[in-house]
Amino acid sequence: MLKNTNSPSSSNWWKWFDIRGRAAGDLAFMLNRITALGLVLYLAMHLVALGQLALGPGAYDTFVQIVKHPVFIAFELLVVAAGIYHGLNGIRIGLVALFGETATVQKQIFYVMLAISILGSLFFGIRMFTA
Repeated sequence: MLKNTNSPSSSNWWKWFDIRGRAAGDLAFMLNRITALGLVLYLAMHLVALGQLALGPGAYDTFVQIVKHPVFIAFELLVVAAGIYHGLNGIRIGLVALFGETATVQKQIFYVMLAISILGSLFFGIRMFTA
């Protein structure tokens, strides 16, 4: 009898993060879910930041000074990278759903999309840290 290694269990939860031996589609799926969670977290934090406007100009100015720190800029870069990847992966998924024949080359599309995501993230990272 075959054992299902994908089933949730307290003993094998870490295997979900192990990328060794995974297919490109598995990696695309994992990255898509992780970036989605990160973008939702960012949205919540963004709403809290906008709530600082209600506390007056002094509270907002203090908040702006805090987020100018390089650590916050690095997290902002992660949000940009997640947005680029998540958007391009959505386009890839749409192409596969719309044109069935792209399913035969979706691994290549994934790698091209991943390369574009990395290059775009590098571009924005250079611009963000040198501005």
